Amino acid sequence: MVESLVARLKGLPFEVRQYLLITGNYWAFTLTDGALRMLVVLHFHQLGYSPLQVAMLFLFYEAFGVVTNLVGGWLGARLGLNRTMNAGLALQILALAMLMVPSAALTVPWVMAAQALSGIAKDLNKMSAKSAVKVLVPKDSASAQSALYRWVAILTGSKNALKGAGFFLGGVLLTLIGFRGAMVIMAALLAVVLGLSMWRLKADLGRQKVKPKFSEVFSKSRAINVLSAARLCLFASRDVWFVVALPVFLYDQHGWSHWTVGGLLAIWVIGYGGVQTQAPRLTGLIKGGARGVTVFWALALAGLPALLALLPLAEVGWLVAGLLVFGVLFAINSSWHSYLIVHYARTDGVSMDVGFYYMANAMGRLLGTLLSGWLYMAQGLAACLLVSSALVAVSALMALALPREVTAKA
Repeated sequence: MVESLVARLKGLPFEVRQYLLITGNYWAFTLTDGALRMLVVLHFHQLGYSPLQVAMLFLFYEAFGVVTNLVGGWLGARLGLNRTMNAGLALQILALAMLMVPSAALTVPWVMAAQALSGIAKDLNKMSAKSAVKVLVPKDSASAQSALYRWVAILTGSKNALKGAGFFLGGVLLTLIGFRGAMVIMAALLAVVLGLSMWRLKADLGRQKVKPKFSEVFSKSRAINVLSAARLCLFASRDVWFVVALPVFLYDQHGWSHWTVGGLLAIWVIGYGGVQTQAPRLTGLIKGGARGVTVFWALALAGLPALLALLPLAEVGWLVAGLLVFGVLFAINSSWHSYLIVHYARTDGVSMDVGFYYMANAMGRLLGTLLSGWLYMAQGLAACLLVSSALVAVSALMALALPREVTAKA
């Protein structure tokens, strides 16, 4: 059976084999990244950290992600996406190793430094994977744009499903073997993946023929700038209630255990990833170009958090149901955005355009994470939900400046 599988893989086109390798690499990284986030949130809240202090642990994770996406796209264009992807894996292993120290040594500055490395690693890996799809997708096909949308949707959706599994894994590992043991297992897994990636991933993937100047990292495309601003608000709207406020609310107000909180968030992200893989079909139901589709799905999402804020949050059933619906609508928005940036990006120098876009994505996560801890402490979960709704509405207004030429039918 193994020989038959190997023979089938060898028979696939080179581009497909590289795509599968990049996807597997991205999957493994995402699994550990999701687990690490849940481990840090639950472990340090258990140690007595306030929601704002827990949010501050992720400050460098998100802040360095902003810088990494900006610089990483430039490095990918100069050195090749294979090298930036492998560098991300190596840095994540180092970050996990830093957290293997005894509990007494896990001071706030030390954990923030480890999270900074993890943030750099995550965005190097993600930027490399998303950019590589633009390079590998068949360009001579009559349905090239349809293929590009499907490839991006599958990569993005499967990644988020694995991130959800990582949330659950983090809660389980914390319960069964503790924080330090979880770090050891995840570092060992990534070391194996790094070795395979260095062996089989094509050299100089996505490398530009002409070395780009650093000044070129700032996009001159109006479409990319508008989409990046809309993306910033979109992801801030999710993280303002999802990252810190929701897990702490369920743990404190409803007495949920670590693995139960991790399990719910895992189911949410897994379902979210599954919906993303079907986004090409769902967005195709709406007639119109990029502008109309983007605005429609953003407005469909905007009212939901505000509605949840008006419902009795003491009834956890309402909150869970609203969370699931939010996941469906957010997944469609996110997947459509991910396709648009790869479509708008230049083929030669794709990593620079994608890096700029995900810089804005990281800024949105940073803003959302900080607001999540501060707003929850000051006003509670309802305030986080109202701010989420306002941010989505702003994202929809920004999308009105997008060009119309991309059709929703894929």
